[in-house]
Amino acid sequence: MKYGKKTVAMIGAGSWGTALSLVLGDNGHTVRIWGKDAKTISDINTIHQNNRYLPGITLPDNVVADTDLKATLQGVDVIVLAVPTKAMREVIPQLLPFIDEAKTFVHVSKGIEPGTLLRISEIMEEEIPESKKKSIVVLSGPSHAEEVSLRQPTTVTVSSKDMKEAELVQDVFINNNFRVYTNSDLVGVEIGGALKNIIAVCAGIADGLGFGDNAKAALITRGLTEMARLGTKMGANPLTFAGLTGIGDLIVTCTSVHSRNWRAGNMIGKGHALEEVLENMGMVVEGIRTTKAAHQLSEKYHVSMPITSALYNILFNDENAKDAVYNLMTRGKTNEMEDLVTILAAQYIE
Repeated sequence: MKYGKKTVAMIGAGSWGTALSLVLGDNGHTVRIWGKDAKTISDINTIHQNNRYLPGITLPDNVVADTDLKATLQGVDVIVLAVPTKAMREVIPQLLPFIDEAKTFVHVSKGIEPGTLLRISEIMEEEIPESKKKSIVVLSGPSHAEEVSLRQPTTVTVSSKDMKEAELVQDVFINNNFRVYTNSDLVGVEIGGALKNIIAVCAGIADGLGFGDNAKAALITRGLTEMARLGTKMGANPLTFAGLTGIGDLIVTCTSVHSRNWRAGNMIGKGHALEEVLENMGMVVEGIRTTKAAHQLSEKYHVSMPITSALYNILFNDENAKDAVYNLMTRGKTNEMEDLVTILAAQYIE
């Protein structure tokens, strides 16, 4: 490997952190997973499995785990944050006392912070002092942990303000089963990864209501338009939304039962209350929180996002899902090509 073997700290012992640890272990890196659940950590160290999140998957011997942050972070080269968006500001300050020199940080989560409307890399820039970070790199794309852990073919993208660091992370993760591309459009990569979760919740609702493939195709296509419309307004390259972190991630999240966002939406479509859905999921549903942030962003940037607005009303204003669909279908007539031309032209117009 171009950059040699690394010692990597994986902050988060959930399904995604565990699956990525397997990838890194396969590549010969020393991996230390940090988590709070003593039973999960013990299982990883004794039977090399995380049966709470990825039952039946055996991790390489060079993947170990600890509940002690100091031990986890000692002498590491790369720190991967595999925690939900809402946990970033809680977890990062816990790491800082044990980081004695600048490290490469990688985040693998997909969300936007309500209120501040910051992307995850922007949250990390606020929380991590310059003296402790070489760079912040995002890894994103269509990648269910369940399939990655089975070493099934998967392709993702890495992005950063420092593309040399992105290339380092690319080299650390890439192998025959896990292909990694680079993309310099950090805004687009993060926005695509976050907003696709909203459309996936909607796709689940549509399935829960008993709608067919026509409705899902429309959601994916028009949802992509909303993602690109807001993303380009925020400075993203519209072409990014035609790539892995746009249409690629959107397809996999809207069509797979592995998707917790789809599953949450499916339950809502079948009539379950939001509180009941979140309680039964057992894992964070990023699309719920991101819907609130995206709704705020659409108002801030004066961007029309009717699908996002409909989901916002279902989740937070108690609108009936069927009524929301009716309202979407009976909006005023528009021209599809006008949307596409506006998106493509946005990067050239100030």
